Amino acid sequence: MPEMPDGRSTDEWIRAGTLEELKARGMVVVRGGACPLLVVHHRDGFFALDNRCPHLGFPLHRGSIEDGILTCHWHHARFDLVSGGTFDLWADDVPTAPVELRGDGALWVRRRTSYADGDAHWGNRLREGLQHDIGLVLAKAVLGLGAGRTDHRALVRQGVLFGVHNRDGWGVGLTIATALGNLVPTLPEEERYLALFHGLRRIAADCDGVPPRRDRQPLAVAGARRVPLLGRWLRHWAQVRHRDGAERTLLTAIDGGASPSDLAALLLTAATDRVFADGGHTLDFINKAFECLDIVGWQEAAAILPTVVPQLVAARGGEELNAWRHPLDLVRLCEAASAALPDLLATGRAERGTWRSHTSLARQLLADDPEVIIAALAEAMRAGATAADLGRSLAYAAALRVAWFGTANEHADWEAAHHAFTYCNALHQLLKRVTAEQPVELESPELLRGVIHGALRLYLIRFLNVPPARLPGEANDRLDDLPCDAEALRTAFLAALDRQGSVRDAGRLVARYLTHDHPADRLITTLAHAVLREDADFHTYQMLEAGVRQHREWGESDEGRHILIAVARYLAAHSPTERAQLQTAMVARRLSFGEALHETEDGEAIQP
Repeated sequence: MPEMPDGRSTDEWIRAGTLEELKARGMVVVRGGACPLLVVHHRDGFFALDNRCPHLGFPLHRGSIEDGILTCHWHHARFDLVSGGTFDLWADDVPTAPVELRGDGALWVRRRTSYADGDAHWGNRLREGLQHDIGLVLAKAVLGLGAGRTDHRALVRQGVLFGVHNRDGWGVGLTIATALGNLVPTLPEEERYLALFHGLRRIAADCDGVPPRRDRQPLAVAGARRVPLLGRWLRHWAQVRHRDGAERTLLTAIDGGASPSDLAALLLTAATDRVFADGGHTLDFINKAFECLDIVGWQEAAAILPTVVPQLVAARGGEELNAWRHPLDLVRLCEAASAALPDLLATGRAERGTWRSHTSLARQLLADDPEVIIAALAEAMRAGATAADLGRSLAYAAALRVAWFGTANEHADWEAAHHAFTYCNALHQLLKRVTAEQPVELESPELLRGVIHGALRLYLIRFLNVPPARLPGEANDRLDDLPCDAEALRTAFLAALDRQGSVRDAGRLVARYLTHDHPADRLITTLAHAVLREDADFHTYQMLEAGVRQHREWGESDEGRHILIAVARYLAAHSPTERAQLQTAMVARRLSFGEALHETEDGEAIQP
């Protein structure tokens, strides 16, 4: 191996010409180890940098240098010539390389570049991307920190902690990040990268320009107060809309060592003191806060759980809305049904664990008579249905409301069906969490009020299924005009979502795929890709994640197939979008591969 005069290998260094040659030319480009290197002479100094602008890869040698500042002429990003540091945060820093003048007057440049802040660079850029809401910087930081190859929880944790401290209350960004964080372990590398990028980007957007959170403290001597007392306090503060009291009570429960199931029961009970609070969002956000802790670690409970309190205390319930009062007083019906819960649960105690009529109950919950719906719930409880059983049936019924959604409705009506489904999924997950170790609902029947609220919400939106859309593959729709091959069906599904008005086609393609017993996990990856390539809205991320979770409850069954059909139809109704964020993510990825974005397909440079 050839050596330089000091014994170092020339494989690590490149001869860039003589100093006199560089002075004459001002700058020269040489081939580095992973990128072209720009070697510059300026004001009696010599410097070397990656020749690619970190913003979009334009050749920096086509820029200009003045007073120690290198300017890229493509978007006018400016960089310190010595350190490579950017003056424009959206552009990122340029990595630099050492340059040495040898005894024979030759300049040698190290092949490999590095950042001035070394190994901390991508962590620093992640923080700056979050703080300044810069999508390209976030995308590059996610790649630089190993998205798709390393444990995703550290990235989600950093984004979530930024979000809870820099926004006053739980928001859509944290919900999206948690939903995508739940999906990441099941996705291939490319989709993992997009999921993490979208989650962090939405947290940054949520925090941009809003007041940060101001922390409250738990009450002293927390262990002296038992959970039932704290639960009564929390319900009182929520009812009178006293945020400080509610937050300090919740923090006291956390500080006193309340278990995750106890905390979930406290918040579930307080939230369902109001009927279908805040259109279902209150319960959904509470559930997502708990799922977020499953990802980032329960040691962050005191930072994360109190963020749901502002919405908890401010939410309006159905009791305040005309639709729940007229022409039928559904609130009074809820109250009567809730009062009957202790006796119903006591009657069914001996049969608990043996009830299996989930599908039958779900169909009954879609009746056109609220009294019939309440009677069906009562009979299930008398027959031994558990809280988790009721939640599972309710969530499937809500999925059918989406699967049967008639496209003659206004487009905005999709959200009424969607909100019911995500509420019912959240309720199901919370009920499973609360009752995982013991049937707490037997001692606290009020935990099941949310089931009654969800069931009557499904009654209120029954008009969305008049007439019901026909499930693909049923009646005379045999799907024989569609291909059988799994890959062809997935490709056709994505192509359908490239055009508007493809709700029916999307549902039929998914039904065809599943009726041929193709692997559901590959289809779920395709559904995820269909969302992650779009500039998806908040509800689309919710629908995808809730649908995947409920499909796992039912597996390879008719019910599981109906749930994924519902997801596919909803996604098709909300596609395509501009896909600007996908462009940003792909630019970052191409830059990480060293591609020259400024060149045409025939290799000629594009003029700025």
